[in-house]
Amino acid sequence: MLRVSLAQVDAVVGDLAGNADLVLRWCRHAADRGAHLVAFPEMVLTGYPAEDLVLRRSFIDASLRELAGLPARLAADGLADLAVVVGYLDRRPDALPRIGRPAGEPQNAVALLHGGQVVARYAKHHLPNYGVFDEYRYFVPGSSLPIVRLHGIDIAMTICEDLWQDGGPVKVATVANAGLLLCVNGSPYERSKDDTRLALAQRRAVEAGAPLAYVNLVGGQDELVFDGDSLVVDATGRLLARAPQFSEGLLTLDLECAPAWDDRVGTVPAGGGTDLAVVRMTVSSEPLPPPAGPISGGIADPLPEDAEIYSALVTATRDYARKNRFASVVLGLSGGIDSALVATIACDALGPQAVHVVGMPSRWSSDHSVSDAEELARRQGLAWVLQPIAPMVDAYSAQLDLHGLAAENLQARVRGTLLMAMSNESGHLVLTTGNKSELATGYSTLYGDSAGGFAPVKDVPKTLVWRLARWRNATAEARGEVAPIPSECISKPPSAELSPGQLDSDSLPPYDVLDQLLIDYIERDLGHDALRAAGHDAELVERVIRLVDAAEYKRRQYPPGPKISLRAFGRDRRLPITSRWREPAAPEVREPETLPEPTPT
Repeated sequence: MLRVSLAQVDAVVGDLAGNADLVLRWCRHAADRGAHLVAFPEMVLTGYPAEDLVLRRSFIDASLRELAGLPARLAADGLADLAVVVGYLDRRPDALPRIGRPAGEPQNAVALLHGGQVVARYAKHHLPNYGVFDEYRYFVPGSSLPIVRLHGIDIAMTICEDLWQDGGPVKVATVANAGLLLCVNGSPYERSKDDTRLALAQRRAVEAGAPLAYVNLVGGQDELVFDGDSLVVDATGRLLARAPQFSEGLLTLDLECAPAWDDRVGTVPAGGGTDLAVVRMTVSSEPLPPPAGPISGGIADPLPEDAEIYSALVTATRDYARKNRFASVVLGLSGGIDSALVATIACDALGPQAVHVVGMPSRWSSDHSVSDAEELARRQGLAWVLQPIAPMVDAYSAQLDLHGLAAENLQARVRGTLLMAMSNESGHLVLTTGNKSELATGYSTLYGDSAGGFAPVKDVPKTLVWRLARWRNATAEARGEVAPIPSECISKPPSAELSPGQLDSDSLPPYDVLDQLLIDYIERDLGHDALRAAGHDAELVERVIRLVDAAEYKRRQYPPGPKISLRAFGRDRRLPITSRWREPAAPEVREPETLPEPTPT
């Protein structure tokens, strides 16, 4: 019987000393629970993903120093007998400058610490290079799999993508008859990904014929948000324990593992034309007596979809502000649904005292826009300021002869200038309020409503904005609280209010129609003909593709925001700004030409 703790923690990229303190603090908690083994997520010492920092020699050196100092700190704290598995940044021991390899040959690695020393090291074998991952740019793969015997149980360590790919370390661990497969992860959140993770863990545990313990990061890092969802399954795939999403904590349970019996070493084919060397190490061969007071870990229910998405947005907003040392945020509150949801997310993330909202009515703003915004601020206890912009717009207009769209966008740019000035004066982080549907079609004004530091709903389509707002109100009312978002903000027809009587529907199709088309084009990468075959109107397909492609330069200048979808704008979807490629319509069918007979020469 092995008592295992999985430390689902929120590390900060680049704060190596702080992350080492974090590891030490949670090791104490694990020891207090009688754990024999505690595991931390992928690259927890450096934070993840560290991107181009890993290419700096100084950063790798700092990671190695922090790792080298941890065993002594654990021993000094009376934790020498606790086995600690910790992710860190390493380099190949024979690293030399090589063309086509990342500078310094960094490795995404994990180490097992025990008895005041580093007992074993393992470097990630499968390096993902799709979606948000660029690990072939940053790392070189490992070539061995350590099997560590702890209290008579053979433990194999793997890292994230090693579990997702067939073969590799899981296959080698199976051949080596490991009694426990331990996987440390930095797996970002996407909608419904928790179901995929559990099914994957179950499949790999059955393949290995051993229990599988999966520990994941939690917290926000720029455009990524990690939901934790750490779990343990037995050798049959049965779920034994699961941690809550989006919260730090320690998942501890007593785990039945097969006793060690295989001492073979050597090189094992790992699939894909690669081999991994099995390296065995022994910490202790004798099993421990059963721990006093059995611990089962508990199984947290996955969050319902709307609660899960909303929690991801709140977590990402809180961590972006906290980790970048912003104590407060500011945003324009228009009385519309997008700014209403962003203000509510910010309030839940940081508390009402840290959220400043500004009403900036123009000549064409309706009275209810101001009153709805003020009512939202009152309900949530936000700091409300009213700053009419008509005099400032008039001052600009006196200098410039602007008409049509240029005159409309001037209003948005005055608002952006106001918010950025307040940010400079008071140190607030400016939150932008544009949703994914607007960003996709270019309905965001550069240096206007796109001006800011973080974009909480950047990856949230308009229809989902409404859904989340209704969900948030419903949860408040179910607790006997006042709904945070006035119903008028949700029910009114959407409008930018930049011209008399303007509505989004004047120039865009209904959002339920538009959003499905955008999902098919952006997330599923369907081309013109495939979109028509999927049932979308041919004329609308032509128009929307044109809008999306033309707005790429705008999106490149938009602030970062949390990824929640299969494919988000930013690091997840990278297209050239300067490009003459346009999705072709179906070619016309023409009769073959009759060619003239060749003329002899």
